[in-house]
Amino acid sequence: MSVEILTYSALGARLNISPVAARSLARRLRLPRSLSEDGKALVTVDLAEIRHTPHPPSSRQAADVAQWTTMVAALHVEIAQLEASAAGHRADFEHERARADRLMAELLQATAEATAAREAAARLEGEVAVLRTRALTDSSIDRTERRLGQLAATLVESDRKAARG
Repeated sequence: MSVEILTYSALGARLNISPVAARSLARRLRLPRSLSEDGKALVTVDLAEIRHTPHPPSSRQAADVAQWTTMVAALHVEIAQLEASAAGHRADFEHERARADRLMAELLQATAEATAAREAAARLEGEVAVLRTRALTDSSIDRTERRLGQLAATLVESDRKAARG
């Protein structure tokens, strides 16, 4: 009955188990523990009282490894499929983004043309109003009629330009 003070790795070497298993065994058996000067855990143990037989590696562990390997392979396949799907979605996004940019440019162009047409219409309406007041006050009807004809031609030409744009 000799009591020894061992580290987990030394205890594991004596019992033919890993240091992690030795630590687990020490905790399970509630063996007294302390710290060495270098910071390692020391366990006070009487090896004669410990009846521990290490379990041989079971075939279940090999089956678990095979199962995990197949699961990892399946996950790799799923990741590849998701990456391909994401690439397709990215291409759709880029296409729609380009389309939206084109539509925005067309909208800005149409807005500018509409503003120009409104300004031209306001200018022409002002000229028509001036000509009407002149026609009422001025005796030279020929000049007024000629100017009204020119204004009508300008209106028709502006209307044609707007229809083409």
